[in-house]
Amino acid sequence: MKSIDKLAWIELQNKSILSTKSYGKDKYYIPGGKREIGETDQQALAREIQEELTVHIDTNKLTYFGVFEAQAHGHPAGVLVKMTCYSGSYSGELQASSEIEEIRWLKYADKDKISEVDQLIFDALKQQDLLD
Repeated sequence: MKSIDKLAWIELQNKSILSTKSYGKDKYYIPGGKREIGETDQQALAREIQEELTVHIDTNKLTYFGVFEAQAHGHPAGVLVKMTCYSGSYSGELQASSEIEEIRWLKYADKDKISEVDQLIFDALKQQDLLD
């Protein structure tokens, strides 16, 4: 079974989660991306977030949140995405950049607007009373 290995940055404010929508996509995603060869999770996440949202995350203060796996949105059945999630503070002003068309703060009720793996993350956040 094929698996896509990705990283996600969980940023919560007022019990909402930061989500992004890329150009040409029909779902919102928790920001992040894939590692490049030789990168640690922290380095990859910092690079991806800088590219997509123009902010700097403090890699020394990233906190591991969990790993979630589900069917990969937009891929054939059986292709899974494994999302390793971290949270942590950032500096700068959030702005859509690169392939990101829109930034939006989502609530639990917005689960229909996100990918399968992000739905699992939303469930975990809701269970911990971190997401309204």
